[in-house]
Amino acid sequence: MADYKAPLKDMNFSLRHNARMEQLAQLPGYEEASDDMVGAILEEAGKVANGVLSPLNEVGDHTGVKLDGVDVPTPAGFADAYQQFAEGGWGSLQFDPEYGGQGLPYALSIPVMEMWQSANMAWGLCPLLSQGAVEAIYHNATAELKDQYLPKLISGEWTGTMNLTEPQAGSDLAAIRSTAKPEGDHYRIKGQKIFITWGEHDMAENIIHLVLARLPDAPPGVRGISLFVVPKFLLNADGSLGERNDAKCVSLEHKLGIHASPTCVMAFGDNEGAIGYLVGEENKGLACMFTMMNNARLAVGLQGVAISERAYQHALEYAHDRVQSPAVGSREAGPIIQHADVRRMLQTMKSMTEAGRALAYDACASLDFAHKSEDSAVRAKESARAAYLTPIVKGWCTEVAQEVTSLGVQVHGGMGFIEETGAAQHYRDARILPIYEGTNAIQGLDLVGRKTLFDKGAAGAAVQAEIAELIAELEAQGDFSTEAKQLKQALEQAVAAQTQLLEGSVDDALLPGSVAYNYLMMMGTLCAGWQILRGALAAQQALSDGGDEVFLNAKVISARFYVTQVLPRTGSYAQMVAAGSESIMAMSDEQLASAWYA
Repeated sequence: MADYKAPLKDMNFSLRHNARMEQLAQLPGYEEASDDMVGAILEEAGKVANGVLSPLNEVGDHTGVKLDGVDVPTPAGFADAYQQFAEGGWGSLQFDPEYGGQGLPYALSIPVMEMWQSANMAWGLCPLLSQGAVEAIYHNATAELKDQYLPKLISGEWTGTMNLTEPQAGSDLAAIRSTAKPEGDHYRIKGQKIFITWGEHDMAENIIHLVLARLPDAPPGVRGISLFVVPKFLLNADGSLGERNDAKCVSLEHKLGIHASPTCVMAFGDNEGAIGYLVGEENKGLACMFTMMNNARLAVGLQGVAISERAYQHALEYAHDRVQSPAVGSREAGPIIQHADVRRMLQTMKSMTEAGRALAYDACASLDFAHKSEDSAVRAKESARAAYLTPIVKGWCTEVAQEVTSLGVQVHGGMGFIEETGAAQHYRDARILPIYEGTNAIQGLDLVGRKTLFDKGAAGAAVQAEIAELIAELEAQGDFSTEAKQLKQALEQAVAAQTQLLEGSVDDALLPGSVAYNYLMMMGTLCAGWQILRGALAAQQALSDGGDEVFLNAKVISARFYVTQVLPRTGSYAQMVAAGSESIMAMSDEQLASAWYA
């Protein structure tokens, strides 16, 4: 399997030109995020990713995890790698110094997280979820709970999980049956949760479960869900670990990919009941959990970028090494990278990965501006912007990962179908991304419903206005007149589709659900084009200032490739949105099975 090399140049570039890192560093509390500081952090993270985590990726995939009684030993090297992660303070970058964090911008933690996911996605899921748990507790819990749990979650001494799904309650959280019975200053939790990532392991001394459950008098549906902290080990009065809680892993799922990540069936309260502590208000747990879920959705979108990067690097190395028949126009055999169609696949992989990275970094930066800006109008604008872009990042970047990792297999040809080359692992690992943390159908419904219909298209119009501003800049620059024209056409198609959605949904209740996925992919393709062209414009300027010619010219070429080979998909998605619900809903249940069912 090809070694991973953290793409530090592109990460730094995207931070500066898409995530607006220079402006972030001027906000109160972020002054330490200088160019030198950012560069040093990324370089050191790259060493950990390249040298520690990446070599364990194939090992973990082959070894997997097994349940040993109630324990889950991790593959060789995983626990040691986690200790290095914790000792290096890597889980603390963006968190409040009051609880042991470093207080740096969230956007700066994003390329670091990307490295973990590229190097070893199964391992990287553990700190990803812990960071989400920190967010949920930090924004919703009492001061006492924060003091008890945040320092060690942030230090990495403890890890966190998210417990939503039950056998009968997947995306429909209204169907949750887990119960919470008040008992003094705590609650007794009973119920079963499935698909709990890193629900049990040996990498940290305690695991802090965030669990959704119902109180005895809770109203029905999602309005009656509360959120609880349920630790694996209870805490003594002095904060030390006490007795084991009534919470355990009872089985592990056998999965298509991410084999080294334990996906647990968790039993809470098989005996007297697991002790849990309320986070936020009673019956308001879903809102609290969404703090964690929104963080995780951006992180999963970033996983799409990360696994795409890994697959691209793997395919590129193979294309240089694999000698095959002469390419068209050549008389001599040579590496397959000389073949035009292989170049097409590689450039598709590269441009979509870079566009996804730029889009994800930009969206995450909006959270920083929403948090730290001294201007309330800016905070409101950036918060709405981040909310609008979140389902796009999660949905589009993870769908792109399916295409990019599949192309990675294709570049390898028959050897890509053979496990020993490692290309298949990226393809398998990527497949979960459009499913967990809210399926991409749910992301589409979120974008169409909450983020477009609810505000009558205001958030979408604001993003469209930013794209129009870039078009004007591209036109004024002169070198990108063709790209400006193509981006303008794609924008007009998206604006028309939004108008059709707003108008059509008035009379057709089935329209939003029917077009949601295609609307999401349309906006993702457009927004990624917007971001990669922002980068191209910046690269062109840097070239005139004497910057790295090879890297910067590659940025421009990638953007132009994206505009000609990927951006036109915007029009196709817009056409499918315009087609509405009729063809999608036309076939009856009986007709769907009519070819074989009498």
